[in-house]
Amino acid sequence: MPELPEVETLVRDLQRLLVGAEIKSVDIGWSRSVALPAADELAVELPGRRFLNVSRRGKFLQFDLSGPGYLLIHLRMTGHLAVQPDTAEPHPYARVVFHLTDDRRLTFSDPRKFGRLYWLDHPDLVLGRLGPDPLADDLTLGGFAALMHGRRGSIKPLLLDQGVLAGLGNIYTDEALFRAHIHPQRKACTLSDDEVEHLYGAVREVLLQAIDNRGTTLEDDRFRDAEGHPGGNRPHLMVSRHREQPCPCCGAILERTVVGGRGTYFCPHCQPVAP
Repeated sequence: MPELPEVETLVRDLQRLLVGAEIKSVDIGWSRSVALPAADELAVELPGRRFLNVSRRGKFLQFDLSGPGYLLIHLRMTGHLAVQPDTAEPHPYARVVFHLTDDRRLTFSDPRKFGRLYWLDHPDLVLGRLGPDPLADDLTLGGFAALMHGRRGSIKPLLLDQGVLAGLGNIYTDEALFRAHIHPQRKACTLSDDEVEHLYGAVREVLLQAIDNRGTTLEDDRFRDAEGHPGGNRPHLMVSRHREQPCPCCGAILERTVVGGRGTYFCPHCQPVAP
């Protein structure tokens, strides 16, 4: 699933490729990809509008278009966005295609059909339920600590809860917990002030590193940027997908378990269960 760095990579690409472009027509390949409004309404409302800005909130992409309304896209597990010439071979899993007046197209493809598009009067109708962005300037250490305070559940599911913190997914949560030397099953309320501070820094560190490397493309080759190039962050992952390999810090054998229903990688030596 694309996480914050992959979505941010797409946002930066699409800002460069789309801002100023005008939508000529919209083809709906699978109507249920459009969560709001009805798919045929989207196809009628968007032609003639120009892309004014592309931004991100958590894992959502937000497109500001000329005229009223906002377009939001959540890629979910296998969704992707690509800008190509309109003469390029159609994507076999294209669900929604925005044809542009400059003979290009923006294609939303999604093999598993979990991704969704929203056309709304105001983005907060969907985005309002999200927690703060982990890279937001106004998410201070104190604000991050407040999110942890009094939480009796395990730290990993808490970090994955988009209503608590918007943007983290499985890969970067494992990476951040490893760098902070915190076991993924530790109860959030047991973290010391120093551990919370280390975790706060680790979350931001792994996300910024992955953004600099233009996202993580794993062995399934799912993530590509808006022009079809893979991300370069995979060699920088320290624990994720490294089961039974030596820990890069201590040499102990890395392990995989399941926490909150998610496959989880950790070092049993660097990340002890007990505080």
